[in-house]
Amino acid sequence: YSVDNEEPLPSLEITVPRDLADGFINNKRESYKFKFQKIFDQEAKQDAIFDSIAKPVAECVLAGYNGTIFAYGQTGSGKTFTITGGAERYSDRGIIPRTLSYIFDQLQKDSSKVYTTHVSYLEIYNECGYDLLDPRHETSKMEDLPKVTIMEDSDQNIHLKNLSLQQATNEEEALNLLFLGDTNRMIAETPMNQASSRSHCIFTIHITSKEPGSATIRRSKLHLVDLAGSERVAKTGIGGHLLTEAKYINLSLHYLEQVIIALAEKNRSHIPYRNSMMTSVLRDSLGGNCMTTMIAMLAMDKRNIDESISTCRFAQRVALIKNEAVLNEEIDPRLMIIQLKKEIQDLKDELALVTGKQRKSELSQEELLQLDELIETFLKDNDPDSSLDVGADMRKIKYCFVHMKQIINHPMTSGKKLLSEDISEEKNSNEELEKLKGLLQQRDNEINILVTMLKKEKKKARDTLSQLNATSAGSAVLEQSPSMSLEESQSPSRCSSLKEAKVSSSSIPRLPFPSRATGGKMSLGCQEAFEIFKQDHADSITIEDNKQLLKQRFDEAKCLGEKLNEVRNKINHLKGKIIQRQIQRAALAVLNPSEELTFDPVEENLRIQIEEEKKSYKTVYSRFKGLKVEIEHLQLLMEKVKMKVQKDFEVWWSEEAKKFQEKPEMVDSPNTVNPVYPQFIRSSQHLSPISFSDTSRESPNEDPPVKNNSVTSGSPALKTR
Repeated sequence: YSVDNEEPLPSLEITVPRDLADGFINNKRESYKFKFQKIFDQEAKQDAIFDSIAKPVAECVLAGYNGTIFAYGQTGSGKTFTITGGAERYSDRGIIPRTLSYIFDQLQKDSSKVYTTHVSYLEIYNECGYDLLDPRHETSKMEDLPKVTIMEDSDQNIHLKNLSLQQATNEEEALNLLFLGDTNRMIAETPMNQASSRSHCIFTIHITSKEPGSATIRRSKLHLVDLAGSERVAKTGIGGHLLTEAKYINLSLHYLEQVIIALAEKNRSHIPYRNSMMTSVLRDSLGGNCMTTMIAMLAMDKRNIDESISTCRFAQRVALIKNEAVLNEEIDPRLMIIQLKKEIQDLKDELALVTGKQRKSELSQEELLQLDELIETFLKDNDPDSSLDVGADMRKIKYCFVHMKQIINHPMTSGKKLLSEDISEEKNSNEELEKLKGLLQQRDNEINILVTMLKKEKKKARDTLSQLNATSAGSAVLEQSPSMSLEESQSPSRCSSLKEAKVSSSSIPRLPFPSRATGGKMSLGCQEAFEIFKQDHADSITIEDNKQLLKQRFDEAKCLGEKLNEVRNKINHLKGKIIQRQIQRAALAVLNPSEELTFDPVEENLRIQIEEEKKSYKTVYSRFKGLKVEIEHLQLLMEKVKMKVQKDFEVWWSEEAKKFQEKPEMVDSPNTVNPVYPQFIRSSQHLSPISFSDTSRESPNEDPPVKNNSVTSGSPALKTR
């Protein structure tokens, strides 16, 4: 391949060598040329990629526009490294940590607006969505976790149920959430990649900004998408669970390509967004209200030429899509209600100023009686030119119309019963109805409380019953133990010790590796194995390097802190000198009022020294602040590597325990003992020294088969263990 970085658009040319197996005459293309907005070679650094790709999108998000950055390519091409970054060095930080650092830095500088930041982390594994920030990830299986479901409102806006929005007030909290989500991701070892991402992940940053006193709110979001890599199953030769994952990955990427092709066509009426969960979530990013950037990752190897050409063609189709990004502004309803209430009150005050009366929302009882008299007089008057004058009050006019309508509809009761009486009766009935509603609500609350208490009591009774069943099951196990043989009856102490060992080994479940979630303590043998495993692990060098680097950074931060204290003390000392100088000059001016105050070069020199010390203080403080961010990042990286080592040890420990369980327990002679399994070691810790000494005694009348199957503590192997 060759890269041509000439303006206006750089181009990438891929040359496919001619294969002699296809024959001397063939019409296959040998050269493919693709143009992109920017091409990064293998030697490109992470900061250059962030400045060219992510920084413009982050600036648009801060201005109120939606943004999306997603990486696409085959498995093992470097998508996760570009989006999230590597765990070895601080300079290997990816787009997500650098974007978080840049956004919070800009928010801290801008004091004209009030910002609120939230973070969400969605994983799409086998076409099912999971919340990576759910704290139940560590203690539950993936099948038991609540699935994230897609809900659509009337305006075709997508809402994700069971996906949490975690507030992040600073960069440190956001990075902690990112590392928590990365720890819970699904990864596996494949023939193409040692740590292959088996799921699509979408890290979203939600930003809300508002100027103080303004009713306008700006809401924007930034999707940072790490897609799972496509792979050809025929080439990798995987099977089983990995094959199922590869099917779902390739299917979702196929649906993504269908959406891209449909959006590129001009006269296409239907876009198949609903075919997969990923395209539904990224609906705005693909042809909607969003500024989208795609990174095409290529693994430039002779074996992967076909996949690289397919990725470039896909990127060319994505470049044909046109999005319409608009500023996401809306009116805050709470502030709007406050403004409208204030406007209504102002209008009421103006009306009271013009009429000279304070206007209320409802008519008083006296005004209602006066209107009833006016209406009755108007109806009894036979003069065709008579009029009903109630003044310029819409409340009175509406009341008169309602009263006239009632008279027309009910002529018999109109003369006997006035409308004011109906209104008073209606008010009384409404008050009585409200009282009955309140009483009913109170009874409902009491019933709910009693039902809750009853459920708690039922649960306690059920737990007690389950404990009794467990104890009865344990006693049944003891009763079903094999009866003592003739030889065992001759040595009762030995028999009791062996029974105790059997009961303890059967009643205590074997833990492959005690985890923090269960709160089990690690045995001494397990601790020793973990220390040896940690020394031989592939990441031990990385841990040691990070420890040394962290120690250097701590020493440097300590020196900078001492220097800052020294500069601060020096500045305070110089300020004290200036104050003393000013007091001395003021005293001289009081003693000699005729002399004018002249320029003091000593004081000016002290002020210059203070300014120089302030500059040095700012320089040292900026370096100290950068060191703090780097130290926190290194600590998070070390924690992540330690958790990985511990998980690998858990897998190894459980496999070793399974191997021991599969071996049959056989003893060849009385003096030789087979290796004791982890389960027996754990149970033998409950035996007393007296039981071991008793088991070593043998009866002279024992038969050879019984003798071969007995466990003796006098052998050196058992003593060592």
